[in-house]
Amino acid sequence: MKIGIIGLGLMGGSLGIALKSCDSARQIIGFDHNAGHCTQALELELVEQIAQSLDEIKSCDVIFLSIPVGGIIAVMQDMKDIPPNCTIIDMGSTKEKIVSSIPQEIRKNFVASHPMTGTEKFGPTAAIKDLYEDQVVVLCNLEESGSHQQKTASTLYREIGMNLVFMGAKEHDRHAAFISHMPHALSYALANTVMMQEDPKSITALAGGGFRDMSRIAKSSPHMWEDIFRQNKRNLLEALNHFNTELKRCQEMVEHEEWDELNQWMQDANKLHDIL
Repeated sequence: MKIGIIGLGLMGGSLGIALKSCDSARQIIGFDHNAGHCTQALELELVEQIAQSLDEIKSCDVIFLSIPVGGIIAVMQDMKDIPPNCTIIDMGSTKEKIVSSIPQEIRKNFVASHPMTGTEKFGPTAAIKDLYEDQVVVLCNLEESGSHQQKTASTLYREIGMNLVFMGAKEHDRHAAFISHMPHALSYALANTVMMQEDPKSITALAGGGFRDMSRIAKSSPHMWEDIFRQNKRNLLEALNHFNTELKRCQEMVEHEEWDELNQWMQDANKLHDIL
């Protein structure tokens, strides 16, 4: 298959590398509005060719949309004239608004997916070969896609080593708010809390593995995560409200020196890793 990738950052670039080893991929073409990204993607051999326009990408058998979620919604509106057997696969971190925005003319062509992987780095130079290997990809509302498109997306994701999970877009967005979007908000908050102190450099001199682990994702792209927070506002606010309740409980137990209760609260938290 001739495969097009729109968006040549971490996710799209890593996808290009992964697809090169797939039997299904005959040619891999990239497209990005950032000319620097296009140049880097070619130099790093993430793709074999750069398309000069969106129309050129439309000739591909498969088109991956690896761009911020707002961009996915915008690009979809310009793809109503794709060939009948073309498969469009979005890789956005939110799903409900994307699915509801798919033009009816190409609903069968479209597969909504979210590969649950990534790093805090971004841009073509962040691309890595095994980003997708043995990671989960969520396929949402798959029954609304055409049978050919269902098979194509499932085959390609399996060929790059991903484990398939199926759920509705609404369910996905609520789960993602707790497991992905809220942790990013907390990491940004932690980083800003330290940066607002009188001597952040002195504080970070004490930083060990725990702080580095918790603050690492605060290096993620603000442009991308602002877009995700906007698209999943309702679910993110619910998750943050639940977190604030737990944080308030911790504060009150420390304030009132309720050490036994605090210890039990921590033990309850330990149980999370029994199911991970």
